[in-house]
Amino acid sequence: MRANQRQGAASWGGVIKLDSTTAFSVPDSKGFRVNPGHSPQTKGHFLDSGRRRGTRTRTRRRTRMDNGSFSTGDTELDQAVEQWLQYDKNLKTASMVRDLVKEGAVEALKKCFSSRMEFGTAGLRAAMGPGTSCMNELTIIQTTQGFCCYLEDSFENLKEQGVVIGYDARAHPPSGGSSKLFASLAAAVFISRGVPVHLFSDITPTPFVPFTVSHLGLCAGIMVTASHNPKQDNGYKVYWENGAQIVSPHDKGISKAIEENLEPWPQSWNAEEALKSPLLKDPYQEIHTQYFKAIQKHCHHRDINKSSEVKIVHTSVHGVGHTFVQSAFKAFDLHPPYAVEEQKDPDPEFPTVKYPNPEEGEGVLTLSFALAEREGASVVLANDPDADRLAMAEKQESGQWRVFTGNELGALLGWWMFRCWKQQNSDAGAVKNLYMLSSTVSSKILRAIALKEGFHFEETLTGFKWMGNRARDLLDQGKTVLFAFEEAIGYMCSPSVLDKDGVSAAAIAGEMVSYLATKNTGLSQQLTSVYEEYGYHISKNSYFICHDQDVIRTLFERLRNHGGQKDSYPVECGRFAISNVRDLTTGYDDNQPDKKAVLPTSSSSQMPKIKYYTELCAAPGNSDVAHLRKELDDLVDAIIENFFEPKKNKLQPKPE
Repeated sequence: MRANQRQGAASWGGVIKLDSTTAFSVPDSKGFRVNPGHSPQTKGHFLDSGRRRGTRTRTRRRTRMDNGSFSTGDTELDQAVEQWLQYDKNLKTASMVRDLVKEGAVEALKKCFSSRMEFGTAGLRAAMGPGTSCMNELTIIQTTQGFCCYLEDSFENLKEQGVVIGYDARAHPPSGGSSKLFASLAAAVFISRGVPVHLFSDITPTPFVPFTVSHLGLCAGIMVTASHNPKQDNGYKVYWENGAQIVSPHDKGISKAIEENLEPWPQSWNAEEALKSPLLKDPYQEIHTQYFKAIQKHCHHRDINKSSEVKIVHTSVHGVGHTFVQSAFKAFDLHPPYAVEEQKDPDPEFPTVKYPNPEEGEGVLTLSFALAEREGASVVLANDPDADRLAMAEKQESGQWRVFTGNELGALLGWWMFRCWKQQNSDAGAVKNLYMLSSTVSSKILRAIALKEGFHFEETLTGFKWMGNRARDLLDQGKTVLFAFEEAIGYMCSPSVLDKDGVSAAAIAGEMVSYLATKNTGLSQQLTSVYEEYGYHISKNSYFICHDQDVIRTLFERLRNHGGQKDSYPVECGRFAISNVRDLTTGYDDNQPDKKAVLPTSSSSQMPKIKYYTELCAAPGNSDVAHLRKELDDLVDAIIENFFEPKKNKLQPKPE
């Protein structure tokens, strides 16, 4: 939705997004975007005690267990539990379920069995534990059987090309689950059908899986990881033959195939035998070598890197990133970063952080800042546990640390990637073949750079699955895709990985820092220079929590039927006039001649967060940052008051 100030105020505007899929925008001279949407939430958290997170008590009901039969009073639940105990060969999860039955813990059983994990375009993500709503050996087998059948129907050459499977270091001793075990069981399923499997022999960063799919020409890839989720979670991420994450309709097809293949096949549990199969290959050494060879193509200042005196600290936040970032720095001839000793080794307990997510900022980086102070380092780099994302911080002259937002680091990396490309390409016409991408909820700074420099910029729906698939389309057309990013600290700096990659991004950021040091310039100064040249882009993103789906639905229906008129959107928000609405849930865009959105439609989420993303985009030359921030603050306040009405709708603000 584009919004302009009313008469009597300086002219500018902005954007709103509904259900992660509706956008309101402003004129290019100066603008903001507000993209209210929903963000992922882990389903079916099962704690060691049998309670769901946030639940203190169990509802107990008398059950009966005679000769294996029992009754909870809920026929569907009884059938689900009975089938589970028939299929499950994991003694720990089966015992957990039997204990819940004996104790009459009906509510706990419902949380384990009331629904099956939904297989979406991001695959699966849930807590590890027993039942169909959790990640465990049986649900991994069932999921992989469905995925295998779907691939058999999709590829005639599946038994020649095969698949790749990687995993992180997550583990859940109470249920016996771990990423490595889940990966082995997934391999057993494929091997039982005669499908070659490239199973990594050790933990790997998520980017290695899409790289392997592309490099070896495989049919698909699986990464077992929950990325930056809480420690009890795990996930199952899927890549297609093009090296990008799956998009619809593959998710629906795979989900249907899973439902049709719930009973474990005879060899699906036999991971030990599968590991001895000639169909099993270990790609670790080859991919390790080829990956770092591929990203070296983006190293443009090797001499500067060798002589750089800049000190950088790196943390992998108890994840897999340490070894690989050290290797990436070596590939760029950068001095190795100082590693945060307490966090460099993989640890599924994540003992030093409340949340293993660098996006949380200073709370996750406390140990990094302390090490930087001791060693005299000026820059901190942080990966999330599966090393597909990157955060960066810089010590300021005041002595304080500045943690860059995902949009700010996207601006810096976008500027740097284009600068290096321009130095390498003397043909003035080559820029017409160049593309950069970002998602609809991310800063439009790349658009501003593209307008001035002459290359192409495209936006996609939220999620790297969309950017990865669009990048593949462009590459297949002979285009150059230089860079893509999303505000949630995800960056694609090399077309060899069509997904976010925190390992290559770390090395490229290290080279950028080293280069800037030769100009006596820091990251904050350079970011200011980027904004001065291309226009300030100031963002303000947050969310409200609402567990009542009816409230969320009513809130957005009111926006889509403003004033009680069907299919009528707001024309103003406080003192701001709305000039354009784009609603990707319904496919509406009044900025297009036919009122149809260019981006594909996307269904509303069922998650409990209502997120909003705002950005004020000023014209080059307008450098009154304090005034611009005040304008953005006023706009956000107006949106919250007029559209969200948090008190009336009992919305909980983001926890501080």
